[in-house]
Amino acid sequence: MPCPSGSNELVFFVNGRKVIERNADPEVTLLTFLRKNLGLTGTKYACGRGGCGACTVMVSQCDPVSKKISHFSITACLVPICSLYGAAVTTVEGVGSIKTKLHPVQERIAKSHGTQCGFCTPGMVMSMYTLLRNHPQPSEEQLMEALGGNLCRCTGYRPILESGRTFCVESNGCQQKGTGNCCLDQGEKDSFSHDRNSDISTELFTKDEFQPLDPTQELIFPPELLRMAENPEKRTLNFHGERVTWISPGTLKDLLELKVKHPEAPLILGNTSLGPAMKSQGHWHPILLSPARISELNTVSKTSEGLTIGAGCSLAQVKDILAERVSELPEEKGQTYRALLKHLKSLAGQQIRNMASLGGHIISRHFYSDLNPILAVGNATLNLISEAGTRQIPLNEHFLAGSASADLKPEEILESVHIPHSQKWEFVSAFRQAQCRQNALADVNAGMRVLLKEGTDVIEDLSIAYGGVGATTVSAHKSCQQLLGRRWNELMLDEACRLLLDEVSLPGSAPGGSVEFKRTLVISFFFKFYLEVLQELKKLAKLFSAPDCLHYPEISDQFLSAVEDFPVTVPQGVQRYQSVDSHQPFQDPVGRPIMHVSGLKHATGEAIFCDDIPRVDNELYMVLVTSTRAHAKIISIDLSEALELPGVVDVITAKDIPGTNGAKDDKLLAVDEVLCVGQIICAVVAETNVQAKRATEKIKITYKDLEPVILTIEEAIKHNSFLCPEKKLEQGNIEEAFEKVDQIVEGEVHAGGQEHFYMETQRVLIIPKTEDKELDIYVSTQDPAHVQKTVSSTLNIPINRITCHVKRVGGGFGGKVGRPAVFGAIAAVGAIKTGHPIRLVLDREDDMLITGGRHPLFGKYKVGFMNNGRIKALDIECFINGGCTLDDSEQVIEFLILKLENAYKIRNLRFRGRACMTNLPSNTAFRGFGFPQGTLVTESCITAVAAKCGLLPEKIREKNMYKTVDKTIYKQAFNPETLIRCWNECLDRSSFHSRRMQVEEFNKKNYWKKKGIAIIPMKFSVGFAATSYHQAAALIHIYTDGSVLVTHGGNELGQGIHTKMLQVASRELKIPMSYVHICETSTATVPNTIATAASIGSDVNGRAVQNACQILLKRLEPIIKKNPDGTWEDWIEAAFEQRISLSATGYFRGYKAFMDWEKGEGDPFPYYVYGAACSEVEIDCLTGAHKKIRTDIVMDACRSLNPAIDIGQIEGSFIQGMGLYTTEELKYSPEGVLYSRGPDEYKTPTITDVPEEFNVSLLPSSQTPLTIYSSKGLGESGMFLGSSVFFAIADAVATARRERDIAEDFTVKSPATPERVRMACADRFTEMIPRDDPKTFKPWSIPIA
Repeated sequence: MPCPSGSNELVFFVNGRKVIERNADPEVTLLTFLRKNLGLTGTKYACGRGGCGACTVMVSQCDPVSKKISHFSITACLVPICSLYGAAVTTVEGVGSIKTKLHPVQERIAKSHGTQCGFCTPGMVMSMYTLLRNHPQPSEEQLMEALGGNLCRCTGYRPILESGRTFCVESNGCQQKGTGNCCLDQGEKDSFSHDRNSDISTELFTKDEFQPLDPTQELIFPPELLRMAENPEKRTLNFHGERVTWISPGTLKDLLELKVKHPEAPLILGNTSLGPAMKSQGHWHPILLSPARISELNTVSKTSEGLTIGAGCSLAQVKDILAERVSELPEEKGQTYRALLKHLKSLAGQQIRNMASLGGHIISRHFYSDLNPILAVGNATLNLISEAGTRQIPLNEHFLAGSASADLKPEEILESVHIPHSQKWEFVSAFRQAQCRQNALADVNAGMRVLLKEGTDVIEDLSIAYGGVGATTVSAHKSCQQLLGRRWNELMLDEACRLLLDEVSLPGSAPGGSVEFKRTLVISFFFKFYLEVLQELKKLAKLFSAPDCLHYPEISDQFLSAVEDFPVTVPQGVQRYQSVDSHQPFQDPVGRPIMHVSGLKHATGEAIFCDDIPRVDNELYMVLVTSTRAHAKIISIDLSEALELPGVVDVITAKDIPGTNGAKDDKLLAVDEVLCVGQIICAVVAETNVQAKRATEKIKITYKDLEPVILTIEEAIKHNSFLCPEKKLEQGNIEEAFEKVDQIVEGEVHAGGQEHFYMETQRVLIIPKTEDKELDIYVSTQDPAHVQKTVSSTLNIPINRITCHVKRVGGGFGGKVGRPAVFGAIAAVGAIKTGHPIRLVLDREDDMLITGGRHPLFGKYKVGFMNNGRIKALDIECFINGGCTLDDSEQVIEFLILKLENAYKIRNLRFRGRACMTNLPSNTAFRGFGFPQGTLVTESCITAVAAKCGLLPEKIREKNMYKTVDKTIYKQAFNPETLIRCWNECLDRSSFHSRRMQVEEFNKKNYWKKKGIAIIPMKFSVGFAATSYHQAAALIHIYTDGSVLVTHGGNELGQGIHTKMLQVASRELKIPMSYVHICETSTATVPNTIATAASIGSDVNGRAVQNACQILLKRLEPIIKKNPDGTWEDWIEAAFEQRISLSATGYFRGYKAFMDWEKGEGDPFPYYVYGAACSEVEIDCLTGAHKKIRTDIVMDACRSLNPAIDIGQIEGSFIQGMGLYTTEELKYSPEGVLYSRGPDEYKTPTITDVPEEFNVSLLPSSQTPLTIYSSKGLGESGMFLGSSVFFAIADAVATARRERDIAEDFTVKSPATPERVRMACADRFTEMIPRDDPKTFKPWSIPIA
């Protein structure tokens, strides 16, 4: 059958099955095709730009020349299906299934507890699976590399690595780990419960039960594709889409002809540059040329002069080619290759390196390109080809600047790149600094090359190029020319720095901001190069016993470490917890490290999330239209053009809402006025997602800007713009105390906000029923009852007609408490108006723009203390940036004030807090709820006191900590004994005092690298400050076959609540866990539930499940007494015969909690979680980079219900907290537009950010009578412990500043980004840079805290 419109058939394989697509649209990505056309929903959509790895799949291709089959991981969201002609795709479903057979990768990631919410797991599985297909026994470095492009927001990565490490050949890990006598324990005093060491376990899973990896069992490469590769299709393939035509020629000759015919058409290979541009900027090209089948573009040739690499080679292939060449060449010849290799290791993630081509990377000429600066200084040549013939052009500053005379002609293509060898007395180096170590675009990068006159230190040739400091790669040609003939010494260094700053100039308003930091890096990098060359010269001088007249400048030993980069190392660590009592029955699962109940389904992609529900009949898609102004009047909304587009069904505006449109100050859809960029104005409903998105671009909204536009806390204070009254707590007499102290310090703390970055964006599916106005709502939320209530009031129908279903949520962290109700209500209006089911799935960019996050904070403190470090008076005032509506801001400021004292007993205190109203999207609940920002102020205050007294911060902490049974500032009594135990245990476990001395020793010997160490105590209060919020209910059915169905009011967000509830039911009913099942959380089975939040979900729902089980057992008691030897099934059958109800509702009335703000006292929290964390870091004073050397956490979990889940919560929240305090930076334009709207700009921790040694201990033999089985809720507390990394960095920076005689600075700014660290370590280079007067330019971004 002929294909329509002259399109060819697209043939490829998915999971061993042939796919023939007759109408392949070049704009359709593999991700969309897998999910929508093939129904393979294991591959997840999370960012759509190749930045998170959730959509990773494996592609296998046969090389027509070598006949070798290569497997590589790719991100399906960037791959156009048309590029897959003749390829075999393997998705997570093709690897293994719980229905048939699990693959060892899937089994191990689940059983090693490497999954929590499970949304990132299929991508992790595919990255590891691809690695094992290529290397069945990989090294640990290969494992780290393979997972570098995959983000996880829940686990903290350690258990994922642990599962991968079970396949690795050589392990640096402890060979005795799991035997209970790991080498990391050796030589430490075991202060754990005196003589009961035997009940401490360090094993969370047993490796013995894992099935072995058998490479012979993998899917074979389809024989049909082998035949296709042997006789490659030579004809040109055409695929015509609605807007775009994809042309894939079979020969080079055809490609060159096409390039003459379509000179404007870009060549597309990996789509890693065009793809994101099409997504974020709406760029598209009517014709795309794919050179994928042209083997000439993949050839590699080695000569005695250098290496020529085909432009079609992927960056991953280039990396392998260079590594092989470096191993063959003498050292002096491979310098350029080594420099390129260094950057290829950290450039993007493995998936992007597998897709992106060398030619595409060079021709794109991105200003941040990591390779172009090195290729430019390395004198690379571009070999061009066209119908007219071949020609060479140099890859130099003219080419990079895009000047017509030095560029490709429209009909030319880049065939290959020639990179010459370096020579003796020539030195080439590469430098880069990014927000984090892997998978991040560089702030500044550089390539530098110098050739010295043989046997001397005189510069014969010098070449320097920078990325990140202009619109394209910038060459410092003039500076280099002026330095020729100079000697390589300090005089030359000073001169070079001045020249470089002059030539590589950045305006104060430059895009990307961080201008002073970038200027500093320009010369800091040159200084590093200067030192590297001197070091190499020293080696050469020894080799050639150079003449005595050659005295190279001495490098002091203190400077040597400046040239070393931080290596990427594989994290190690031990997890300790108390084993269950030896008398506990074997089938009682409480206290055992049970795997997450959905773990295996997460790993096979069979766990169904909201958007994985198959398409419903007549379903429509909704896309939101948001405000582009921060504060404006809406003059008009013109929908006419949008409504005329094909597929568009309707546009929903505020007029369509039958009931209430949100609250007075917090509208669901804007009416007359917008209060922030990102406020929802209307929503397009169309037949497909693509049609709806195109229609949003055609809606014309006219605004009239209003004054004032308030964005920062400073502006809010000036305009007296607040969301709620001031909150205040006071004790003692603060004024009097300040008069009697030895010293007073005042300081400021600025803490930036944080994006939730749950892997699964906000999504909802609304299905209207045909009668009684009933609605079924499938939604990703922490609070289905709130969604239900909001939809009810919006549609003006009773709550009993609306059922919300939550199967599982792909991460929440507080961001899915309030916001899902807004999206649910808007989608419900669309469903009622059109009569169709509505699916609303937010793109990552929209999710980040609309939903708000953690409140940025500005805090001022005044502290009075004695010279011995005893704090007598503390006055703290905090302001948080609440955004444009109240949301949770009032509760956040209340909790922040209540928790501000942390672990310290200070007699005279005054805490005040305000929530500021600004023209930004409303900030909302976020794990820790004010505690991580507020307590940063308290701890900063402690470090300031230590600095003033000349004492160590840990001494001040110890001196001022609660010591005996006491009352908090709000008069709640508590016993700090466990807090002190955690502190002492952490000091001991981390060998803190001896390491403090080692750190000081290291710092004396190194000028440009500094280590820092910090230990932080924590008293974290759990729960809501209101009794009614602690109630919970459960419904349990026992069926006649003895199986049990449990439903409760908690939602599975990845924190393992369902697993814990099954453990509780299993213990209470004395039956195996396999008898018990939880289907979903639904408002139809358990009504009026409270949000799953505040760390107490398992606590309160566990009590409700326990209550229901006890009611049922009470009913069964007579039957069991009568037949004590009977089986569970016998008893249930008998109960049914005797008409005993086998269904029960369990209820827990809640912990008592209240707070009287008038009096400033109450019992707001049921209990506290105590902990302590010690972290050690090393910083590079020249670049601001840091590496995390070691972290030890001791947490009081009392009797953990499930140590594997609880340790996972602690590690995950610690890493998330570490992100908050180090890399996660939100940037806003002066107009209030959020710039950081995806993983490219917003950096959550990656696998390389985990501390090299990461130990977690649950404090043993601790009890609390209040909670279920004496357990504690640990969901949030670990978040603040991430600040131990922040204070360790601050400790290192303070050491550097003291050594440079810079005054103490008591303004603390979080996160401690490379920029802040570098600029705080002021030195001769930061002194040299030009500084702009802030009044003379408009900055690219503004700080809002």
